[in-house]
Amino acid sequence: MKRLRVGVLYGGRSGEHEVSLASAAAVIANLDRARYEPIAIRIEKDGRWAIADRPPTAMSAGEVIEQTRLDAARPARSGRAVHLVAHPSAETILSIDRGAGGRNDEGHAVVTGLNLDVIFPVLHGPYGEDGTIQGLLELANVPYVGSGVLASAVGMDKALMKLVFTAKGLPVCNYRVVLRHDWARHRDAIAGELERALGFPIFVKPANLGSSVGISKVKEAAQLAPAIDLAAEFDRKIVIEAAVPEAREIECAVLGNDEPQASVPGEVIPSREFYDYEAKYIEEGSQVIIPADLPAKTAEEIRRLSIDAFRALDCAGMARVDFLLTRPTRKIFVNEVNTIPGFTTISMYSKLWQGSGVTYATLLDRLIELAHQRHAEKQTLRTSIT
Repeated sequence: MKRLRVGVLYGGRSGEHEVSLASAAAVIANLDRARYEPIAIRIEKDGRWAIADRPPTAMSAGEVIEQTRLDAARPARSGRAVHLVAHPSAETILSIDRGAGGRNDEGHAVVTGLNLDVIFPVLHGPYGEDGTIQGLLELANVPYVGSGVLASAVGMDKALMKLVFTAKGLPVCNYRVVLRHDWARHRDAIAGELERALGFPIFVKPANLGSSVGISKVKEAAQLAPAIDLAAEFDRKIVIEAAVPEAREIECAVLGNDEPQASVPGEVIPSREFYDYEAKYIEEGSQVIIPADLPAKTAEEIRRLSIDAFRALDCAGMARVDFLLTRPTRKIFVNEVNTIPGFTTISMYSKLWQGSGVTYATLLDRLIELAHQRHAEKQTLRTSIT
């Protein structure tokens, strides 16, 4: 049987670059070589694409950060520059060799085409999880894993996501949205309105970022302005949410296209006051409990809401849905959907499915199969009225 050539697309122009490298290392290491030929395609922080001459191997963001520190003292190594062909073509990407050994008789760089059967994006955050890459892949008409342009864009923007959830009747906590432009001109008025509307404590977040980058928990008025300033360094749109009292952090994984399935719910007990970047990727001490210790009725409601949230955004392939559950009343709030969640073997998404009886390798097979199914369905659509 012909092996499928899988382009694993990782890195990117995002604050979650290091997390992406860890996800890609796990995907590349666990793709069945009898069925797949992985091609490691790295997007550098400046946006350049290259076929990596040394695919990533570190399986956690902490390891990636340490490896990056070590690599800084070594001579730089660069892979072959590649460009995605932004129209339907048998040559999905063009590889450009500008080295001394890669020039023709006229001295021009040698350009070769490489066909990919499917692309597996493990790009977290802006310019990867937000619909931008998905739009490029749609233009190229190549199958790819995960949600399309719309679901990716809305799933990245916490403000728009909450609007959709509210329209669909899904429970969300009280929140407000502040634009950086308005904050720069009306700081005192906005701060006062937020305090009156939401009280304290509250969470301040960049609207379009993940992995808890730029998030602050604000307990008193004096902390509010610095928290908004920090979030504004990462995005022009800031989401401010009322803290859920005595909240438990519950997560659930979803897999599928038009008939999605939900995993068992799991609980995260952070080593810090909340599950920030350091607690997720750097420090040890955070605990993951799978399945979460929940009454059967509550667990089933979380699974149902996970599928409802997945469908509300018109997601495809995979997503992790995060919840906040109050301890006193067990009231459930849908917090957010991650359309390209962390994808290492120890990431919550894969661990939730492992706890549901689905191995990591099987998960990769299923996601690639779903990508081809969705792509094949699109090819049946009419593109002309004549």
